[in-house]
Amino acid sequence: MQRSAEQGLGWEGYDTGLRESIRGWLAEDIGTGDITTRSTIPADSVMKAVIHVKEDGIVAGLPVAEAVFGVVDPALVFTALVQDGDAVVKGTVIAEVEGRTHSILTGERLALNLMQRLSGVATKTKQFVDALEGLPTRLVDTRKTTPGHRLLEKYAVRIGGGSNHRFGLYDAVMIKDNHIKGAGGIAAAVAAARAAIPHTMKIEVETESLAEVGQALDSGADIIMLDNMEPALMREAVSLIRGRAPHVVIEASGGVSLDTVRGIAETGVDVISVGGLTYSFRSLDISLDLGAKKGRA
Repeated sequence: MQRSAEQGLGWEGYDTGLRESIRGWLAEDIGTGDITTRSTIPADSVMKAVIHVKEDGIVAGLPVAEAVFGVVDPALVFTALVQDGDAVVKGTVIAEVEGRTHSILTGERLALNLMQRLSGVATKTKQFVDALEGLPTRLVDTRKTTPGHRLLEKYAVRIGGGSNHRFGLYDAVMIKDNHIKGAGGIAAAVAAARAAIPHTMKIEVETESLAEVGQALDSGADIIMLDNMEPALMREAVSLIRGRAPHVVIEASGGVSLDTVRGIAETGVDVISVGGLTYSFRSLDISLDLGAKKGRA
């Protein structure tokens, strides 16, 4: 399922594609059946479970967990007690699930895995967003996502207060060092791209020096990325771009950390992209516990 950056990443429109993915993920986990649950718990057992966080963080993925349990057993009742984007503290009960015990336990691991990962992405994103408080610079993700989970992870970035870069290779031109080498230079790469794409599509060029920034400006790039530049050099590049083409969007990328992100933003760039939001996050610890029996189905 493809989405463009212009469509945004609200929850609307996810349900059909997500449920198809969930069926595949469940098949991988369940195989021929949940042998432990089937052999230890009566088939007609009905219970209520609570889902709680075991550390502080930002919650993301509650609609995903609800979808998992709904695919496992449409009769399960999932009740979210907080909302995606809420900051929670250790011990907070974030949701309840009630229905057949077999169904709850069969869907438990997949639902938790997804929520833990998405909450981890949202929590890390919020840390970066907080570090930029008071500055106009926008924080965005990259394509460095888990295969098969890109839309979910980019959703989690937005839940954490960040924004999304391009969604794939199809929705924007991003000319990087290897494209420049293959095309024979920045000017040739931009000219070829401009001749091939719709007039509504933007062209971004990755640069590593002031000379390359000048070439990108000469070529008419819409967005210029300053890749792995030291702050002093980045300030020079920003000044050069602002002086020649104030309309050009300036993006900083490469080696951005919580310790450096604010200093990078203070150079005057418009956007900072951080691949680590979706590839080096730590999952939030979330658990599901069965409560009292509710009877028999």
